[in-house]
Amino acid sequence: MEKEFKVAAVQAAPCYLDLRSGVEKAIGYIEEAAKAGARLVAFPETWLPGYPNHIWLGSVAWSMQFTQSYFENSVEAGSDADRAIAEAARRNGIQVSMGLSERDGGSLYIAQWHYDENGNVIQRRRKLKPTHVERTVFGEGDGSDLAVNETALGRVGQLSCWEHLQPLSKYAMYAQNEQIHCAAWPNFALYNGGAHALGHEVNNGASMVYAVEGSCFVLAPCATVDKAMQDLLCEGDPQREALLRVGGGYTRIYAPDGRSIGSDLPDTEEGLVFADIDLGLIALAKAAADPAGHYARRDVTRLLLNSERQRPVVHFREFAGEALPEAESDDEQPVTSEAAE
Repeated sequence: MEKEFKVAAVQAAPCYLDLRSGVEKAIGYIEEAAKAGARLVAFPETWLPGYPNHIWLGSVAWSMQFTQSYFENSVEAGSDADRAIAEAARRNGIQVSMGLSERDGGSLYIAQWHYDENGNVIQRRRKLKPTHVERTVFGEGDGSDLAVNETALGRVGQLSCWEHLQPLSKYAMYAQNEQIHCAAWPNFALYNGGAHALGHEVNNGASMVYAVEGSCFVLAPCATVDKAMQDLLCEGDPQREALLRVGGGYTRIYAPDGRSIGSDLPDTEEGLVFADIDLGLIALAKAAADPAGHYARRDVTRLLLNSERQRPVVHFREFAGEALPEAESDDEQPVTSEAAE
């Protein structure tokens, strides 16, 4: 396993509600990152087909005008869009952490799909709990989505947005000896100046703290809002435009000591943030504080984690946990309690 290599995080506006164009744009960034020597590139939250900012800008009735288009432009596992991203990863020999709206049956999920350098899917995870009005659009993940996976680049994990404010979820990840973390963020253009908790200071701070607490490298891609998205969603309304400004991209890459080590871009500019990382630095960070290791107090506090995948339908044979007897033929008599005796 390599210890020193380059990584990249995307800062760009999505092709809002246009999956085909979004995939083409994503492939462009995958190719650009690979040509620059990056071994891993991470995309923002629901970058395909874009974060649904409309749910924050008006009533539920008003935002319903975007519901069908958002659903139809979300991504299904095994679809052409899925295969195109996998092929781009394989062709360029680079791992990809893609943030997207996953469509499964009639439901949508905030998802992160991790492709390896051969185009194989390492993980398809879902955000455990959509935040606030996101619950009007997306369903929930489960404990199986708190997973760190061994890869050719080390142990890689993913979380979305305010999952980085969930102490127990973070601790479950730290306990798996995560080395590289992909922290997907939407954009920090929403409610600018009116809701400090949604801004870049707080949320970049969350990524920074994650790096220090987890003693890991954190790639924190963050999307931007372009004028086309603002025009579509705000319809020229000055009040809505004040709630959703152009820009809002604050992509960062953090080292295990909390330093921002990536190249910086202005918040309105699209591009890639690069950083060279050395996994050897993790040992130094963990020597000081390993919250799920030598720095833990298991006799005082412990985490109870259910990592089993949950399903809405469980067939009886699976639920029973054992094979059911074969159906009896007409010439066989059931065994009675008397016969058994």
